[in-house]
Amino acid sequence: MDRTEVTVSRFDAFLKATGRTTTAEREGGGFEWGAGWERRPGWTFRAPSGKPARPDDPVAHVSWFEARDFCAWAGGSLPSREQWSLAAYTERRAQPPAPFQRGKTYPYPTGDTPAGANLSGAADGYERHAPAGALPAGVNGLHDMAGNVWEWLADAQGEDRLTAGGSWWYGPSQTQAAGMQFKPARFFAVYVGFRCAYPLEPGPR
Repeated sequence: MDRTEVTVSRFDAFLKATGRTTTAEREGGGFEWGAGWERRPGWTFRAPSGKPARPDDPVAHVSWFEARDFCAWAGGSLPSREQWSLAAYTERRAQPPAPFQRGKTYPYPTGDTPAGANLSGAADGYERHAPAGALPAGVNGLHDMAGNVWEWLADAQGEDRLTAGGSWWYGPSQTQAAGMQFKPARFFAVYVGFRCAYPLEPGPR
């Protein structure tokens, strides 16, 4: 599993290598919730909230299909609900640092509490998204599995796809396993991004 959400710089490399542009770029901007879903002109992964993105910002304004294709290009895939949940909530490292305990399943990807996640109202210094990896690592040493941006998963329900982890827009409950939400696969918005899962490498580690 990627230790952080896929960044602007990684996603830009994918677009350059494949000669693609995002749907948000072609259609003039992504979406934000206002009086319903409102298109924000010029808001793309290059300027997620209207200001130029930093290379280490989490990519946003990408559809499920764009996220899927990036992961395939990078040698992985979007994680399933099961894969994402195991990584987010159950500590599997042989010798995790305190306070994490091997084999314990936590209610939040940050551990016993949502402290340390970039969420609505959190005193973390970020009004919206934080740079990938800027906040403390949580369960399994992964960053921002709770909050920051929602993450696309592989699971489908008709034309919708599952997202997990909540975002800076939401509170702690959306970061829990029961808080996952289905969204239209073609949807792209200011607080939806992703990370990839990869096959285990054979041989000793």
